[in-house]
Amino acid sequence: MPQSSTNINKRLRSLETHLAEEHPDNPVLAKAVHSFRKLDHVAQDIGLLDKNESYATYVTWWPMIAVLGTFSAGKSTFINSYLNLHLQRTGNQAVDDKFTVICYSRHDEIKTLPGVALDADPRFPFFQISRSIAEISETGPQRIDAYIQLKTCPSEKIRGKILIDSPGFDADSQRNSTLRLTQHIIDLSDLVLVFFDARHPEPGAMKDTLEYLVSGTINRADSNKFLYILNQMDVTAKEDNPEEVVSAWQRSLSQAGLLAGKFYRIYNPDAATPIEDPQIRERYEKKRIEDMEEINARMQQIEVERSYRIAGMLEQTAETIENQVINKLTNMLQTWKKRVFLIDGILFSLLLILSVVALSMTDSWNWVKTFIENIAATETSSLVTLAVLAGVIGYIHFTVRSKVANSIIKKLPAEFGHDHNACKQYTQAFIKSTSGLRPMFLNKPAGWNSGNQRILAQVKNEANDYIQSLNDQFTNPSGRKLEAEQAPLTEPTAEVAAETDSHTEPAKETEAKQ
Repeated sequence: MPQSSTNINKRLRSLETHLAEEHPDNPVLAKAVHSFRKLDHVAQDIGLLDKNESYATYVTWWPMIAVLGTFSAGKSTFINSYLNLHLQRTGNQAVDDKFTVICYSRHDEIKTLPGVALDADPRFPFFQISRSIAEISETGPQRIDAYIQLKTCPSEKIRGKILIDSPGFDADSQRNSTLRLTQHIIDLSDLVLVFFDARHPEPGAMKDTLEYLVSGTINRADSNKFLYILNQMDVTAKEDNPEEVVSAWQRSLSQAGLLAGKFYRIYNPDAATPIEDPQIRERYEKKRIEDMEEINARMQQIEVERSYRIAGMLEQTAETIENQVINKLTNMLQTWKKRVFLIDGILFSLLLILSVVALSMTDSWNWVKTFIENIAATETSSLVTLAVLAGVIGYIHFTVRSKVANSIIKKLPAEFGHDHNACKQYTQAFIKSTSGLRPMFLNKPAGWNSGNQRILAQVKNEANDYIQSLNDQFTNPSGRKLEAEQAPLTEPTAEVAAETDSHTEPAKETEAKQ
């Protein structure tokens, strides 16, 4: 087994152990890792993933909240206020050019750890991100510490969660790297708080923010996880025009395509401009409290949302592979084969015409007859000549195959836009399906067969089972008291044991089939 495959398997086993120990009352998470292994098997067969990659590393196994926006939007001040700690530096100018992952620690002091602490741990959102940084850095490969860092703190509000503070969009000279890592965070997060500075509703100055944080969210299936927050609303109290400010932002965002959605209007009372008029102050403070309560409520419930998100991602990924990915690759293969056959036909027709013309002009048709007779007699020199001709024809054909495949691949970045990961996966899978060792008459993408179709069906069924288990854990529509509530049990009942067996046996059976 390759060393890279061994490493990812080791990390996944460690992840399963961690989830089983840290969440004994929620076994769905540990079981989901096993289902991700099945997805990985299919994706690696198709070429979507390398042997050292896993879909399990595309999700954060702790609930994750991302705080995004421009450098002047008050993100760090909001985080410090939420944690009741002076954790992040604040200011009106850019004060930090790194992504900061914040998590709980039992130690009293705040600690800052290097980016490598995140890059090597599959539980965090930046697992193996160093490979992407090497690809996207404008100045060549750089240390992971130049982009990300980990901070730990003793705030109980962050226990069991991950909070990410992003650098301001106008603060980083390595703009493309920042925006690409931002997209990575958006995809992984359970909740995304998008901060805007209420003082600056100009669409021109917010071009990158509007493009990445608004335009890209409109058609997402998880668009409800985005909260748009107008911060520092206290500055509008002097003119008493909050509605005009909100309208200005709505006009700006509508230009980016966002025609619906709620703005939360907040400010930090400790850092706010004093509001002299008591009536205005009371109205502003009431609105701030209402909106902060809604924001805090969403932040508190993401642990439940995280479990559903992971189960949902299993089903969604299986559906995407089976429907979108396979259909897309099949269409790409059809386009590729048509172009190869067309170009082959043109080139070989030209060669044939040129050969006929040359033989006619030199009156060498007798050479052709003699050459065929020598081949029939297995004459060595004629066989060598035939092999050379076959080699030339094969070289032309496989060169055409490669050139046409590359021309199709070059169009993928423009088609997928900011979704670099999807572009990479399609590129890898298409290269595998058009490799020189694979016959052109095959219509299906490489790795797509009835066995892998059955595995995807199993994963979708398991995802549904996980969601039902979560529903049993968090809901009780009938209102009946559970047996555990009616009488304490000293040992598992037969029904519980049977239910456990029903979850474990299918998994063992599936492993045996694979």
